[in-house]
Amino acid sequence: MGRGPQALPRYNGYAAVEIVGNSSPGYSTGQAMQALQNIINKSLPAGFASDWTGQSYQEVLAGNSATLLLVLSIVVVFLCLAALYESWSIPVAVLLVVPLGVLGMVTLCKLAGIPNDIYFKIGLVTVIGLAAKNAILIVEFAVDLQAEGKTLFDAVLEAGKLRLRPILMTSMAFILGVLPLVLSSGAGAASRHEIGTGVIGGMLFATFLGLLMIPIFYVVVRRLLGDKLDEVTRPPSRGN
Repeated sequence: MGRGPQALPRYNGYAAVEIVGNSSPGYSTGQAMQALQNIINKSLPAGFASDWTGQSYQEVLAGNSATLLLVLSIVVVFLCLAALYESWSIPVAVLLVVPLGVLGMVTLCKLAGIPNDIYFKIGLVTVIGLAAKNAILIVEFAVDLQAEGKTLFDAVLEAGKLRLRPILMTSMAFILGVLPLVLSSGAGAASRHEIGTGVIGGMLFATFLGLLMIPIFYVVVRRLLGDKLDEVTRPPSRGN
């Protein structure tokens, strides 16, 4: 009785060898795939080729679509705010706080050794929305106070004072609500740690730095459009 292989795997009609592996703890699948690709590029002789299948193929196919979706989400938020307030300047002043939240998220995740994976991106979308929410609370009040006849300086100063406590209360309540994700254990704890750590870092920066910077962002945007700091001017209206 002759002996031979039980199966002859082929891929696209060519003889093939299947390699299955997992990433080591602390490394993302993208890093593992890149390391394997480097080995293949250096070690395979002429006439051999490699390709990805299954989940790895889908990950390569997706490429940088996550970054594109994040940019698209910011654009959609901008357009919704522009339609809501009938102004282009208010969404700009609101969205300028988003980089502060992203900076806080990246900083805390780097300190905790968390990779940039799908859970990081989920937390990033959450931080974008929450940071914009804090900015809206101040900017909307500043617009209303300008409409009542206050100067730009007085409007942002009073808006910051009026919304200080609500922003701190809601932000700290959310941070404490997310804290169990960071402290959790058991099955699936790694994904909860990533989301919780990123959101807490982003909210800390977006809250405490945002309270200082949001009024400045609004003043800068309005000054660029011609408003005077100590003179009563018309509030933002349709088209500006």
